[in-house]
Amino acid sequence: MGNEQIKELIQLAIGQLQAAYTPYSGFKVGAALLTTGGKIYTGCNIENAAYTPTNCAERTAFFKAVSEGERSFEAICVVGGQDGVLTGYAAPCGVCRQVMMEFCNPKQFQIILATSTEQYEIFTLEELLPRGFGPENLRFE
Repeated sequence: MGNEQIKELIQLAIGQLQAAYTPYSGFKVGAALLTTGGKIYTGCNIENAAYTPTNCAERTAFFKAVSEGERSFEAICVVGGQDGVLTGYAAPCGVCRQVMMEFCNPKQFQIILATSTEQYEIFTLEELLPRGFGPENLRFE
């Protein structure tokens, strides 16, 4: 993944902040998910008054992609901040990391946390979810 592609993912994730539905927390999150085939799926967080049905931006992007038949992913960019102002990194929650574990190789899948196209860090899923539980744990041989 080159620098231009990273910047594209960051810009698309930032663009998703406008679509975020956050009447309760005001914390807007956007995500841009890159498949190994080069397609990009975006997502935003969608809150709910009952809280539990709330969906994170990362899962929105993953569920859109999976519902379209995608099963192989290279990277995701996640941005977020109060009222959409990006002042710090917005790392994926535990549930989102677990969804990533379902579909991604934890040693290879990259998670880009950004506040701008110039300020970002890249982590592997394994770095953010060490010793994660995934499909490999359920394979019996």
